Amino acid sequence: MNNAIYQIMQICDSNFPTGAFSHSFGLETYIQEGKIKDKETFQYALQQYIKNQFVYSDGLACRLGYEAINSGNEQRIWEIDQELFALVGSRESREGNQRIGRQFIKVMNVLYPNELLKVYESKIRAKELYGHSSLVFAIGLENLEIDLNMILFCYLHSTVSTLIQNGVRGIPIGQTDGQMILRDLHTYMQEQVSKILEVPENDFGGSVPGLEIAQMRHEQLSVRLFSS
Repeated sequence: MNNAIYQIMQICDSNFPTGAFSHSFGLETYIQEGKIKDKETFQYALQQYIKNQFVYSDGLACRLGYEAINSGNEQRIWEIDQELFALVGSRESREGNQRIGRQFIKVMNVLYPNELLKVYESKIRAKELYGHSSLVFAIGLENLEIDLNMILFCYLHSTVSTLIQNGVRGIPIGQTDGQMILRDLHTYMQEQVSKILEVPENDFGGSVPGLEIAQMRHEQLSVRLFSS
């Protein structure tokens, strides 16, 4: 077996200990409002999340981080970290991204350490940077000699897979329905990865107000399964 395939399978596994399973990033708000109530409405919500937030935020950040690594522009990586933190309007989502990124880099530096990841972790510990999974993913997998297209697809797949497992618990829907959604989104995710590769850098940080408001309102919910 190709060693890179095994590494990708391990890092993208839903059991990889990043803590992402405790975050819905606003989807729980829609569940409680009855806007997400079954397989169909959940799949639609995931498509909107991917198209309107992931592409222009986490996905584009991952691409820009990869490009900065390849151009030797380390300072640009740190700038992206700070921009990602500042762009998130919801406190819960901002802190959630921070916790996931910090846990992700901690595990990666044990399993697949490299010098740039170590520098990133040291800057996070010194409170110079915040930590974000998109940059950890870019730095970690680029060092494993995995190409950008595969990195972006794996990052998107990992994100969506985790959100689906959270939806299975939160809506709730059956595990088989969750796997059907993941199967049905495969071509859609490939299309969105192609979009990430082409989108101008100036579009970095684009999102939709409705989703950001749902993320902000989450902390006011009377009952919550998720931290964000």
